[in-house]
Amino acid sequence: MPSTPATVALVALGIAFTEHEYAHDASVTSFGAEAASVLGADPDRVFKTLLADADGALVVGIVPVSGKLDLKALAAAVGAKKVEMADPKLAERRTGYVVGGISPIGQKTALPTVLDETAELYDTIFVSGGRRGFDIELAPADLRRATGGIIAAIART
Repeated sequence: MPSTPATVALVALGIAFTEHEYAHDASVTSFGAEAASVLGADPDRVFKTLLADADGALVVGIVPVSGKLDLKALAAAVGAKKVEMADPKLAERRTGYVVGGISPIGQKTALPTVLDETAELYDTIFVSGGRRGFDIELAPADLRRATGGIIAAIART
C-alpha cells in the first residue's frame, strides 16, 4: 500500500477509498488516459487534476480524462475574471506532487477546488493517488469533503 500525502489525509479523515496501483509506462504523457486503460475503467469515471491561475491565485479543476477543462466555466465557478493553465513547475511546487501524479487530496497548500458535476453520476470515481501509476477510487462526496471542493460544470468534450 503506497503511502502518499493523499492516502495519509484520507485515512486521517476516516474516508474509505480503494487503491489501484499499476506500472506506469514512462513513454506515456497522457497520464489519465493511461490510468483508464490500464485499470479498465470508463474514461468518464477517471478524473484528472489540473491547476489553473485564476486572477493570480492557483485553483484546482478536476475533470474526466475523456474531456477538457473549460477555463471560462472554471473562472465563473471561482468568481475570477481571467483563468489560464498554471505553470507545471509552480503546480509541482505548490502541491508537492509531480505532474502526472498530482492528487487533489493532501496537497502542500490547500487550494480552492472545483469538481466537475459529472462526477456525481457515479458511485465512485478515480483520481490520482499522489504519484504516477497510482490512483485512488472514492465517492465524489468524499472527494469534496477531503478537498473542501465545490461542484460545477467545468468540463467540455
